[in-house]
Amino acid sequence: MFPTPKPLLVPNTYAYESEPMVKPTGFREYDARWLFGKEINLMGVQALGMGLGTLLGELGKPREIVTGHDFRGYSASIKLALVTGLMAAGCKVHDIGLAVTPMAYFAQFDLDVVACAMVTASHNENGWTGVKMGCQRPLTFGPDEMGRLKEIVLAAKFDLIRGGSYQFVPGFAERYMADLTNRPKLKNRIKAVVACGNGTAGAFAPKVLEALGVDVIPLDVELDHTFPRYNPNPEDMEMLHAIRDEVLRTGADVGLGFDGDGDRCGVIDNEGHEIFADKVGVMLARDISSLQPGATFVVDVKSTGLFASDPVLIANGVKTDYWKTGHSYIKRRVNELNAVAGFEKSGHYFFNTPIGRGYDDGLVSAIAILDMLDRNPAKSMADLKNALPKTWGSPTMSPHCADEVKYGVVARVIERFKEIHARGELVAGQPIVDLVTVNGVRITTTDGTWGLVRASSNTPQLVVVIESPVSEARLHEMFKAVDAVLRENPEVGAYNQTI
Repeated sequence: MFPTPKPLLVPNTYAYESEPMVKPTGFREYDARWLFGKEINLMGVQALGMGLGTLLGELGKPREIVTGHDFRGYSASIKLALVTGLMAAGCKVHDIGLAVTPMAYFAQFDLDVVACAMVTASHNENGWTGVKMGCQRPLTFGPDEMGRLKEIVLAAKFDLIRGGSYQFVPGFAERYMADLTNRPKLKNRIKAVVACGNGTAGAFAPKVLEALGVDVIPLDVELDHTFPRYNPNPEDMEMLHAIRDEVLRTGADVGLGFDGDGDRCGVIDNEGHEIFADKVGVMLARDISSLQPGATFVVDVKSTGLFASDPVLIANGVKTDYWKTGHSYIKRRVNELNAVAGFEKSGHYFFNTPIGRGYDDGLVSAIAILDMLDRNPAKSMADLKNALPKTWGSPTMSPHCADEVKYGVVARVIERFKEIHARGELVAGQPIVDLVTVNGVRITTTDGTWGLVRASSNTPQLVVVIESPVSEARLHEMFKAVDAVLRENPEVGAYNQTI
């Protein structure tokens, strides 16, 4: 019988090397994330594999699964520990090797395998690891599946049957890239800075875009798991500023930045200005709905209000559905509504056919952006951005808040704003006209200025986003009002960045 995992073991001890350690908070809403060595050890990863194989059996799915790993110094060893656990639970494992996350999703279709388990910490700093999982393509696990997986693993209630096997799939990266490039080349010359932050996407993005006729200017594409310049995170201003500088230096038409596991894409326009991903989504929705009038789009609650108010989208008959933040939630909602696409402010985009297969792939997103430019040769990226109604928006700000308490803090913040609303009190000098609590709390005042507070699903942080259609001053006023409520909770720490 495999031992029951412990929440804490001390490294460099007999117990650490002979017992599984799995910190319960690593099971998130739609994937798993741990600090390797401090919150999970290799035997703990084995337990995770056994639990995942057991869950597949419980769900009535074949015990067959695709796995891959991102480019971190420890990811390969973690993947192999996961594989041993999966095999112990009777799984036939197809290993595609070093991969970006969307390559694992593509493998589910290309290899006709229902489940996947991708070892990646995405854009998290070094030291983190995790697994993105699914067993119903193109969807990934949500809270129900993650909750049951947590129960199985922490209680060591494994169904360890015979029949497990391992198969390495050679040359799969070439199959993935061929699928992306099996289409006409771009008609017009587009020069693009392609930045990968030394993450996994650097092995694939420049080759794919060059094959489509893009004049690629590579930036930090050499794989280096120490991330010597900045974390590969296209929401991080340090990465965006590095792309900006290269766009301005080279006179590029656009800058494209990919995150650590290649499922997100950030954008810098030809004038060196970052375009937050939700605004890029509005631009893409304009472009796509001009070809498909009446299209439905799903967007997360962190996203700009322009999806509902933009006159071009309204004229094109667009239907917008605001939904819970999180790649699993948006992906599932896009599938349920058969929407043309889904957009998250974090940069996860989900395109259904004919553009994609419904899962998030940073390269598919980049190609959609390049197609938009190619269809509008007389307009620059800045022109397309400047054609949107003006709003003032914040980056995604993330004050520290421990995993053990963050959901309780958000619950108190929700109740606090409900009280303010019920009493008719003012927020940032104006009454609340709308209070959305589908995912945290989104507070909108009379002039359309809004603020959002929710718990991060992946890290020990809260998420704060502010937008105003009126002025930068109103943006700051709303931020101060929201922050004042947050500061009523001593568990809330410093921001990673602010406005």
